[in-house]
Amino acid sequence: MTALGFLYPGHSAEDDYPRIEQLLGSDVRVDLVHTDIGEDAHRVDALLQMGAPERLAAGLQQLRLSGADAVVWACTSGSFVHGWDGAHEQVRNLARAAGMPASSTSFGFVHALREIEARLVAVGATYPDDVAVLFAGFLRAGGAEVTGVRSSGIITAAEVGTWGEEELFALARAADSPDADALLLPDTALHTVAHIPALEKELGKPVLTANQVTAWECLRLADRRVNAPQLGALFTREPIVQAQA
Repeated sequence: MTALGFLYPGHSAEDDYPRIEQLLGSDVRVDLVHTDIGEDAHRVDALLQMGAPERLAAGLQQLRLSGADAVVWACTSGSFVHGWDGAHEQVRNLARAAGMPASSTSFGFVHALREIEARLVAVGATYPDDVAVLFAGFLRAGGAEVTGVRSSGIITAAEVGTWGEEELFALARAADSPDADALLLPDTALHTVAHIPALEKELGKPVLTANQVTAWECLRLADRRVNAPQLGALFTREPIVQAQA
């Protein structure tokens, strides 16, 4: 049994994770702990506080008791807002506090892009412009070339969590560009897991979403690969461990 640990800020799209667990198969367990979100705002000062070490450390005891093999801070904006070096320091502190391998959703995107060998990427962000630009800068620091960023100007994760299929597909279509190797949807407050195969079919390219890459990153830390095509092209790379029904 591989046990995946996640620290998830607040309550928005955490129901993506039981779906992920089901799609990964019977020998993978997902353990999710909610962290204190503080002020729910896609604003730099609030995001810096959301990912503060003491807030992340507060949920770790529960994950240790669950027997998690690795932990990922399941928040994109609350990690990339610290910048490339600051985000590295964030996960180093998390790993020390947790006593296990650790990462964040932002690094999940960077590592997933390398996995699928995508360099040119388009970004469809729910965030305001200034926060979306920071994500693009983080991706560039990780070696990607960003062909374009479409931002939605949404301030709160709570509002993002109300988006359904119609809003999701509208953002994806508006953000995609023909020259992009992949489309990235970076908010863990956005429900995406049920729609990844349909998005990839419509756009004709890999689609990386925040909760999807968060799960993949935790599997990577645990040294597991799972073939789960319903989670998108990212989960069809070799070598694989076949997902159990």
